[in-house]
Amino acid sequence: MMLYLLLKYLHVLGATVLLGTGAGIAFFMLRGHLTGDAAVIAAVARIVVLADFLFTATAVIAQPVTGVALAHEAGYSLGESWIVLSIALYVLTGACWLPVVWIQLQIRDLAAVAAAGGSPLPGRYYALFRIWFALGFPAFGAVMAILWLMIFRPSLW
Repeated sequence: MMLYLLLKYLHVLGATVLLGTGAGIAFFMLRGHLTGDAAVIAAVARIVVLADFLFTATAVIAQPVTGVALAHEAGYSLGESWIVLSIALYVLTGACWLPVVWIQLQIRDLAAVAAAGGSPLPGRYYALFRIWFALGFPAFGAVMAILWLMIFRPSLW
């Protein structure tokens, strides 16, 4: 029972970190972008990239490890419909998150160059930001759906 509770705690903690860091990063990147100030955007993007690597990446690794161990400890089959759908949504989230991390690195560098040169943000920055913004919706929605599935554990098929 103690192992189950420890795994559950770590799994919920990881989910909290994913949701909280994702929402925080989205908020700060959007607020930085809305200033239109390359120096602000560069500074915010530097912090966001660091947060993604420290918090999000750690949780991304911990979630499947604790999830599989938790399912095993609780006696669930990984073939349960709610687990299968959760895994599929987790893969979708990762497919959105990986390009987002790369985009954040590009945004950081483009804004830093613009700020250092006193020049306006290039068109590439705006194109990358639009893609970054668009990828956030399916990723955030998938995380919300995964949380719902974990709590309600519906039999879907």
